[in-house]
Amino acid sequence: MIKVAIVEDIKEIREGLQLLISSNSGFSCKHIYSSAEEAMANIPLTLPDVVLMDIHLPGVTGIEAVRSLKPRFLSMQFIMSTVYEDDENIFESLKAGATGYLLKKTSPDKILEAITEVYKGGSPISAEIARKVIASFQKENPVDAIPELTPKEKEILKALSKGLRYKEIANEMHISMDTVRTHVRHIYEKLQVQSRIEAVNKVYGHK
Repeated sequence: MIKVAIVEDIKEIREGLQLLISSNSGFSCKHIYSSAEEAMANIPLTLPDVVLMDIHLPGVTGIEAVRSLKPRFLSMQFIMSTVYEDDENIFESLKAGATGYLLKKTSPDKILEAITEVYKGGSPISAEIARKVIASFQKENPVDAIPELTPKEKEILKALSKGLRYKEIANEMHISMDTVRTHVRHIYEKLQVQSRIEAVNKVYGHK
């Protein structure tokens, strides 16, 4: 029996989801909450397996609730439920610890499938959301947007960001290690950094 909790501020949606889940064998949905504050106070007591979490709640957001609860209950799975497809919500939800992201227009059967999937260790995401996630990884590499670097320097900086050593870069690019060192020195000068870590952090925004 998969224990499910629902956090949703719209009464009709909240009760509709509860009816859908409770009326199907293999699921239990006894706890529903209209706000993140209510959920954050009660979920630690009821310990559901899966939480369907609305993103845009009055007061504390669903993303903030997940960010608070997930580190304390690592085995608890959170599926974000929203009408929004914007990139910021998607990635903030995933960074907060959500393991699924569904649009509210998702069919009842797909919602039940998603709950089962996330309970078994999967990461259910609506097709529309999956396309956005894939697209984000296909965007231009930030290295390519640095006009000061030559094409060869950009190629070497990308290799540095992957952790390749000078010898490996030389072999991969069919150039000498001295040439690699020369390019790296020029990269550091142009980026005004002193090391590989500083260069990668400056370009990719790692903290």
